[in-house]
Amino acid sequence: MKRFLYFFLCFVMLISLLPAASRAETTGAGSSDDPFADVTTPHLLLIEAESGAVLYSRGADEKAFPASTTKIMTALLAVESGRLRETVTVPKEAAGTEGSSMYLKAGETLPLADLVYGLMLTSGNDAAVAIACLLDGSSAAFADRMNARAEALGLNDTHFVTPNGL
Repeated sequence: MKRFLYFFLCFVMLISLLPAASRAETTGAGSSDDPFADVTTPHLLLIEAESGAVLYSRGADEKAFPASTTKIMTALLAVESGRLRETVTVPKEAAGTEGSSMYLKAGETLPLADLVYGLMLTSGNDAAVAIACLLDGSSAAFADRMNARAEALGLNDTHFVTPNGL
């Protein structure tokens, strides 16, 4: 299960954060036969999994805030830590984090794996902060780890500031 989760997270992150320079020319929104005309997002990328060929893109060359896709990197680093069974005590910095939440309370204890589930399933901003504090002591220090991992993955146009995208 851990191996599957690792590869899944890597795949999703690579698809969502690939540098624009590595993409092939594609057609995009605005063409009369646009199959995604009803999709309202300004940024869309469809890649054929086997070949890596870009089948469709919209706004692929535009810089954008990664928002909750930031949580994919947070989850990846949590899984890579090998500490998923470790019990975490929720720090006060995580409790009450704005936005979507697991509604964690300071001092509450739970396994790191549960924080990862809450991070990905409920988009828990508080879970992201709790993971960052566990693995690196603070959100700022964890962002440094995120940026180092992104660089190692070749994601040169990526920069993280928080573990949750806020």
